[in-house]
This record gives sequence, structure tokens and C-alpha cells, in this order.
Amino acid sequence: MNPTTSVRVQAGTKSVGTESSNRVLADYYRCPLSPVRFRLPSQSDRQPGYFRLGPDAICYGRLSSGDTAKSPVGVLEDALDHTGVEPDGIELPFDVEEVIENLRRERYTAHFREEGRVLNEILRKTYYFIRPLLGVSVRRHLQKLYLRGWDRIPFPAWPVDATVDRVHQKLLALSLRAQGLEKIPFVWFWPQGYSSCAIMTHDVEDEPGRDFCASLMDLDESFGIRSAFQLVPEKFYTVSRSFLESITSRGFEVNVHDLKHDGRLYADHAEFLRRAARINNYIREYGAQGFRSGILYRNADWFDAFQFSYDMSLPNVAHLDPQRGGCCTVMPFFIGKIIELPLTCTQDYTLFQILGDYSINLWKKQIALVRKNHGLISFIAHPDYLIEPRALDTYKALLEFLACLRSEDGVWTALPRDVANWWRLRSKMELVRQYGEWRVQGPGSERACVAYASLAGDSVTYRWADEMETPPRIRGSA
Repeated sequence: MNPTTSVRVQAGTKSVGTESSNRVLADYYRCPLSPVRFRLPSQSDRQPGYFRLGPDAICYGRLSSGDTAKSPVGVLEDALDHTGVEPDGIELPFDVEEVIENLRRERYTAHFREEGRVLNEILRKTYYFIRPLLGVSVRRHLQKLYLRGWDRIPFPAWPVDATVDRVHQKLLALSLRAQGLEKIPFVWFWPQGYSSCAIMTHDVEDEPGRDFCASLMDLDESFGIRSAFQLVPEKFYTVSRSFLESITSRGFEVNVHDLKHDGRLYADHAEFLRRAARINNYIREYGAQGFRSGILYRNADWFDAFQFSYDMSLPNVAHLDPQRGGCCTVMPFFIGKIIELPLTCTQDYTLFQILGDYSINLWKKQIALVRKNHGLISFIAHPDYLIEPRALDTYKALLEFLACLRSEDGVWTALPRDVANWWRLRSKMELVRQYGEWRVQGPGSERACVAYASLAGDSVTYRWADEMETPPRIRGSA
């Protein structure tokens, strides 16, 4: 694409969504609204499909110019070939907000989920009916059969997908180029200049796992890490008031984990609404702020029935989960009023039982990819599976690695509720120009930092505000 050449707008189209497109960038970066206009031609008669935005970002949505594909495999239309950049505006052939929501909410999965819906429902019901009778080895064998071919899934990208984050970077680069700017200030993603963030969460599935929680808290605490425990309210074990207090009194966090952990939370909308009401009651009873569904089953478009502050059910890449897909971002984001904290690292059970890997090499690779985009490093480690000595040794190695990242590379190790609260505060912060300097205003702004996004080819790099140098805690660039 020649960035100085504008495409011709098709006759009869009209520009829509300009404000929302600018707002997408402002919300992600918390930067001043750009005076450049994103013009989006109407495309209501177009069918959604896959296309590219440059060589490294596969998108899903509608194009006003060019053709979309039904599959992410093969040669895809590059939307940049149909994008015009002028000082007074940028002509885009797609709706930015639509594409980002399609990825974050996994709407691109609708077609292949529907194709296998009946068979998957039969398999799911059969599996959960006989699950109590199955040992771990039998369950592992069945799961491997179901997941075979996972390593050949082309999209999202394994082991971490940052498509949503690259789309924001590319759009910001277009905006800077159109205005002839080299950089723009924004509110840094994390408080106090931390380079990225890491959270540890523990989903408690059965009585042995519940009884191991105290020992797991001792271990986490020995590495200076506070974690969150997600508890199943009904069916598997008793959740007493004293057990809840044994967690919260030590500075750890309690959240709700599904309702019955039977794989049926999202099976039927009417039943979902009944269960969501009961989950909301447990949220209040436990004094919890967060939630995670069992087996990471999810439907982001139904979240408006929930009353918790944040969710942790959407994986970044779901190749090794029963429900395929992935939200394609390493950053927290809003689903309505709920903040989503995506799972960006492979679950411990999957690593140990499905991949047969008792090293932290895959976790290190995922951490590096998340940190490249200064995102959220998030884990699920089940107390039920960490009882086994070899698994526990691997988990200790992970905690040691995270402790080193915190002390040497400025990674913020935090409770999920603290991350969600920060992200909610950041969403209301604004940059204002005072006495020749950019300052952050809004509740919590005393912990916020000003950074700059600078042009770097078709993307951007991030630099510190004062001297335009990489700050001590920000390692690497986007």
C-alpha cells in the first residue's frame, strides 16, 4: 500500500462509525482523540469473513472493497490495499469496532461451532454423565482423542495470539502517518510503570484440591505471590464460611467457579439465565468480585446476565480446550460492564496431562510473547493436580521464574481483582496538557504514567514520556 494514495470511495456509500473508530484507539491507549477522521463506508450487505491487515494480522469482519474468505487458510485479501491515507482522513474498508469485537468475543467461531454443534453436544453429555466413573488416565486418553489435530489449527496463532493488539498498533500508525506525527502520548497500560502484569489463579475442582489450598497458599506466599481461588458453589464439595475466611484472611482472593462444573452453564439460554441468577447470589455470599466458568465454556454475548466485576473465562488461544476459539488479545478488555482478564498461558492440567510436558519451557515462551506486547500473563494452576510431586516441582519452578520477573524486569504480580480495578480506573483517565506537559487526570491517576507511542514502520513502539527513552520497567517494545 502507498500511504500517500487515497482509494476511491464506491458510489452510493456513506461514511459511518467515525466517532467509534477514533474511540477504539482512545479507549485502548487512553490517548487524546485524534483530529484525523476514520471514514468507514457502509457495508451492511456484505457477509463477514477472514481478511488480513498487513502480513501479520488476520481479521474477521466485512469488507467494502475486496473479498473475504470463509477460512483463515490460504491467500487472504489485505485490507491495507484498499485503505487510503490523507491528511484529512483515513478511508478504511472495514468497521474497526466490529472487527475487534468479532475477535474479542470470538464471534468468528460461530460458523464452525454450528457445524459440529449436535455431535459436540452428544459427546459433551455422554462425557459428563460417565466422568465420575473415569480415572484420570482414561479421561486423559479421551481428551487427547478429542483434541487431536490441535497443532494444525491456523488461527488464532499458537501459543499466543496478539491480533487485536496489532490491529490497534497498525491503526494508530496510520493515524500518526496521516497527521505527519512521529509520536502520541498515552496512559501507560500498567500502574507505576510496570512493564506487564502477571496473575496466578487456582480453580478448585474437588475435595482433595480444596484440602490442598492451605499448603498452596503457603507455597505462593513463600515466593511473594498472592493468588485467587475459584470455588465451585454446588455439587462437588462443601464451601464453609471458615474455609472462605481461611483464604481471605491471608490476603488471597476468593471467586466463584461456575455453578456445578458440569459443562452445562451455556448449553441452553433459559437454563443459563437461571444459573446466572444463582451465580450472582454466590458472588454476593462469598464477597467475590470475579468469576470463571467450568472447562472455560463461554458465550461473551450472554454476559449481561452476570453481576460480577470481572470474568476470567476467555482463553487467548483455545486450541487445547473443549471449546475452540480464543479472544486474540493479551490485554484486559470490557464486555459491556464486565472486565475480561483473558487466560494467556496454558493450563497446568493441559501441560502435564495432554502435552506430557513437566517443564516450564512452554510457559516461558508464552510469557515472552505476552511481555512483547506488555500484556497480562495469566495462569490457571489446579490444586487438585498439583498434589502430585512432579507437577508441584514444575509449579515451584514457575513461581521462582515469576518472582525473578517481578524483581528484575518490573512485572507486576497482582491479584486479579487489583488488575480489574486498575483497568476500570484507567478506562476513565484522561490526558490533559498543563504547563507544556501531558498529565493524567482521574481517580487513581497518581499511579498512572505517561508514555509515548512512536512510529516504527507499519506499527508503533512505546517510549517513556520524559526523555523519550525506554523506562527502567518497560523492557522491549510492541
